[in-house]
Amino acid sequence: MLGSESLGAFVATTDADAARTFYAETLGLRLVDDNGFALVFDANGTTLRVTRVDHATIAPYTVIGWEVADVAATVAALTERGVAFHRYDGMDQDDAGLWRAPGGALVAWFSDPDGNTLSVSQAPG
Repeated sequence: MLGSESLGAFVATTDADAARTFYAETLGLRLVDDNGFALVFDANGTTLRVTRVDHATIAPYTVIGWEVADVAATVAALTERGVAFHRYDGMDQDDAGLWRAPGGALVAWFSDPDGNTLSVSQAPG
């Protein structure tokens, strides 16, 4: 039923100015609207609404992830822009923070200014 419809993603922010800078300048997403309720970004055809809230409840897992062609290059570029990648106990991550999943995908995690966990990954190949 919804398989042919457009998907939108949502995250919360308590600091819209910091979120705008992070999503637009650090991650390179195009801001398409700032309507007072949310910052709306175009994430390569997917709408990302960064909703203004008084108190954000941050999920203890990844809420948004991007699959990229070269995750090592993406991690390096984001690191140059000031993004710090997470390290998790018990996960064998390389020096850049990349973890190889059992199926062969490479994944690295980071947070936005509100603490929402985001990821970049590369499919095995």
